[in-house]
This record gives sequence, structure tokens and C-alpha cells, in this order.
Amino acid sequence: MKVLITGFDPFGGEKVNPAFEAVKLLPNTIAGAEIIKLEIPTVFTRSAVVVEEAIKEHQPDIVINVGQAGGRSCMTVEKVAINLAEARIPDNDGEQPFDQPLREDGETAYFATIPVKAMVENMRNHGIPAHISYTAGTYVCNSIMYNVLYLIDKKYNGIRAGFIHVPFEGGQVVEKPNGTPFMSLEMIAKGLEYGIEAAVTNETDVAKAMGETH
Repeated sequence: MKVLITGFDPFGGEKVNPAFEAVKLLPNTIAGAEIIKLEIPTVFTRSAVVVEEAIKEHQPDIVINVGQAGGRSCMTVEKVAINLAEARIPDNDGEQPFDQPLREDGETAYFATIPVKAMVENMRNHGIPAHISYTAGTYVCNSIMYNVLYLIDKKYNGIRAGFIHVPFEGGQVVEKPNGTPFMSLEMIAKGLEYGIEAAVTNETDVAKAMGETH
């Protein structure tokens, strides 16, 4: 089995992106699966192209994209991606779409096809704070999750895919306001490892209520 896991490059004025920094710390094999690590650009257009090229090259069984969600306090496994691009700030190529569909012929939304509940549960069982998220935003993180699920639906059937958001790492919050949440890169990487482990070992998700009350 092969797992393609990607992390974005730094954006929004940050010097690092904990997504790819944590991906780089992952072992090369998890639960018997080969781990293929890839840095991708924080760009609406190019990110999907880069990931599709990697899918063609490596033919993975699972694709997991990882991105930074500054302000979140734990690992969040995304449940759904929506067909909308709405960029508050330009991406790294200067693109700033707003109120635009990502794919004219795509569904309104796609649900993750990895076992999000099992992944959250496995992280928690190993002492990593984790939750399911029901919004991946409207920036490049949502864009890549949506585009990968779209490509799988249209062209690469059989691949399972999803997205994990990670908090800031410690060095990023040194000059940010008091109370800004963060995690160590080592804990983020461990969270990713346990999430991947659950994705590899669970064909179907666990039957457990994890919804939100708001």
C-alpha cells in the first residue's frame, strides 16, 4: 500500500509551514504502507496540478493533504470540502479568487473518503488532541481537498482521500498575541502518523458519534 501525504509551503508572511515541516518528520513506512512525502505550493491553480502529477507517478492507495490552520488548538481531520474559492488574501502566486466555483462540473461538496472518525480516535488514544472539522475554509486547503476528491471521483476511482489541518508550531507564535494556540512539530508529526495508521488499517470508519452541537 502507498500513502501520498502532502504539506504546503509557507504562506501569509509565515517563515515556515508546520504542515510540511511535520510531514518531513514522518517515518517512511507506517502500518506497513509506504509513505510518499510531497511539498506543494499554496496556490489555487498549481497545487492541484502538482498533486495530480504525483498521483500519476506514484499511483497511491490513499492521498492525505495537510495544511496549517492558525488559530486552531488541535489536529482537525476534515470531513467535507466545498466547491467554492473565496480568498481573503492572495495565494503565493497572487491569485485571489472570490465567490467562484473550483470546478464548474463538480459536485457542490465532496466528503472525505478516509475514515475520519477512526483517525481522530487513534490520535486521541495516543494522547494527541484531535477533532473532526466540518469546514476546511474557502482558501487553498479547501481547494486542494476538493480538487483531489473531484479528481478521484472523475478519473482515479479507488483512491481514498482527505485532509488534515494542523495548528501553528511553537516558533510561529513567539510574537503573536498571548493565548494563540500551537503544538510542537513533534506532536503534530505524531498526530499525522496515528492518523495515517488509522487510515491504512480501517477500510471503513468507526461507528461513533462525533458531531458538533452548534
